[in-house]
Amino acid sequence: MFAIDTNVLIRYLVNDDAAQGARARALVDRENVWVSKTVVLESAWVLEAVYHFSRKDVIAALEAFFGLATVQVEDEAVVARALVCARAGMDVADALHVAGTPAEAEAFLTFDRALMRSRPKNPRVQLVP
Repeated sequence: MFAIDTNVLIRYLVNDDAAQGARARALVDRENVWVSKTVVLESAWVLEAVYHFSRKDVIAALEAFFGLATVQVEDEAVVARALVCARAGMDVADALHVAGTPAEAEAFLTFDRALMRSRPKNPRVQLVP
């Protein structure tokens, strides 16, 4: 198994550099790869900010990649919950933060009012008192 960097995942998805895209595809097609949550976070940001993917397209691309037989994602259940929240309107980064909040935490506290408006009916997300 190989852990991959954001640039490998991006080359696989967007193929904007033909040589690197081919190498990324060959690697993922023949080897098991592991994707950290930080690579998920950075990849979502790069796809939106650099490649101008819509949030819907970011989520679809990541889900397709994570669905490949050779791909293993760190804390897969957390990432899956985060993508559900992102699909419902949350920013992918915020969704990962909220989805990764441990059960023993009383709440996920924020000053971000936009997050409060976008969260999908999650009573654990609260403004700092």
